Amino acid sequence: MTDLNHYKVNEAEIGERLDVLLTKYMSDVSRSTVQRLIVNGDVTVNGKLVKSNYKVQYLDDVEVAVPGIKPLELIPEGIPLEVLYEDEDIIIVNKSRGMVVHPAVGNYSGTLVNALLEHCEDLSGINGVARPGIVHRLDKDTSGVMVVAKSDRAHISLAKQIKERSASRRYLAIVHGNIKEEQGVIKAPIGRHPTDRKRMAVTFVNSKEATTKFRVIERFGAYTLVECKLLTGRTHQIRVHMAYIGHPVVGDPKYGPDRRQFSIIGQALHSAELKIVHPVTEENMIFTANLPEDMELILRELRKIHN
Repeated sequence: MTDLNHYKVNEAEIGERLDVLLTKYMSDVSRSTVQRLIVNGDVTVNGKLVKSNYKVQYLDDVEVAVPGIKPLELIPEGIPLEVLYEDEDIIIVNKSRGMVVHPAVGNYSGTLVNALLEHCEDLSGINGVARPGIVHRLDKDTSGVMVVAKSDRAHISLAKQIKERSASRRYLAIVHGNIKEEQGVIKAPIGRHPTDRKRMAVTFVNSKEATTKFRVIERFGAYTLVECKLLTGRTHQIRVHMAYIGHPVVGDPKYGPDRRQFSIIGQALHSAELKIVHPVTEENMIFTANLPEDMELILRELRKIHN
């Protein structure tokens, strides 16, 4: 049995190495496994065999045949969605913590895409079978505002806005420690961790520049509530950068301390605001999502203790 994954390269991914791109989307498969699939001829780009270091181009048609894995079937599922806005071109949702954005090896159901297929009649087909409508992602355990493209024209516009950073995202995070500065800029390149391929790290080897702006919102002695804005969009960027300056996100299973003081599953990181230009009407639009209850509970506890 073979699992055939089909991807279309979007504008934000232009120039990425093929093996790096596939490792990002096949989250349960190591980069070495991806490279072995490429060498074995199980990966094609536009119907042709290429090398691992091939730099992908816009709308490249990437197909991956993974032997021995359950075939990927996108099945609509009646999963509750918090829809913040919807029209014929876009849908804005408040993604819950714990929800994977799209199906991949190891996560075939219960994803945002499965829920959207039940909710929407149409989703953009630019990203292929596996990721219909998906323009940008949030980590499984990061909650908050996401935009999804329902039409191809919307997808092209939104991908361009995200690549050019004309679309902006504001995050809220509860981090360990008392940040001394009121605000700051973290500029440090991010790439795959040299020994743990499931993690990202600040590294100068096979990395890309990454910049995060942060501002302190509230202090609690041993913890700080911060606002973060991305000037680049690297995998796990806020989580890696905050850990890099010694203030990992509370609850982060990859980059935080092992001790768990609060009852939260996953990192206390929330996409609170998204600004875009509507891809068709060209209207400036701002969407916000309130903090999830688990983060509110942590803040109430910290305020009670600190005050």
